[in-house]
Amino acid sequence: MTDDSRASERLFRVMERIGRACARAGRDPSGVTLVAVSKFQPPAAVSAMYARGQRLFGESYIQEALPKMEAVTEPDIEWHFIGRLQKNKAKFAVGRFALIHTVDSLELARTLQNRALAAQVVQPVLIQVNIDAEPQKAGVSETDAPALAEAMAGMDRLALGGLMVLPKALDDPEAARPAFSRLRALRDALVARLGRPLPILSMGMSGDLEAAVEEGATHVRVGTDLFGQRKDASDPK
Repeated sequence: MTDDSRASERLFRVMERIGRACARAGRDPSGVTLVAVSKFQPPAAVSAMYARGQRLFGESYIQEALPKMEAVTEPDIEWHFIGRLQKNKAKFAVGRFALIHTVDSLELARTLQNRALAAQVVQPVLIQVNIDAEPQKAGVSETDAPALAEAMAGMDRLALGGLMVLPKALDDPEAARPAFSRLRALRDALVARLGRPLPILSMGMSGDLEAAVEEGATHVRVGTDLFGQRKDASDPK
């Protein structure tokens, strides 16, 4: 099987899984956006997936993403930042990514606000919530998320669109469902508290996307099931 045919088959299978999950949940599949996680993948792999119809790609490291974005320049391609964003890298992210999924502190939000003001842009963002309170993982706590959301709602250069979660790694995909359900409930509480829509729930990956879609995910972040096992999993940081 050629690389192009593998890309086509993998994309078809992932979209089929999303479609089946939507059918079970009574959802329209058009309400679920696939983010192809292209970190550690070469530009050629992104171009191959683009040629198959995928338009949205997620990157986790600024220093890897920027050269890749310069190499793959199709006008309708869309890039999201889905990794931990250091404050000193914020200037490279603002205005370059259609959506930053991983705002997890007031300090980072203020840095992005100032960078967006300087660049005269409005930057779409999500709040990353550490729903399982894992000490090694980024994300604001479930308890502190409302205060952060309120603060960000007052920042005119940030467009807060919703929440993102990276649940605890578990062998059983169904075990992630409570985390997805809690994120949805938190989003709904924030909508009532802020009096504004927060339509985006970024949750679900290769192993648990069905549970995420059934619990209301609007964006699923899939890497391995689209690109195969990464050839180079070294950390570019």
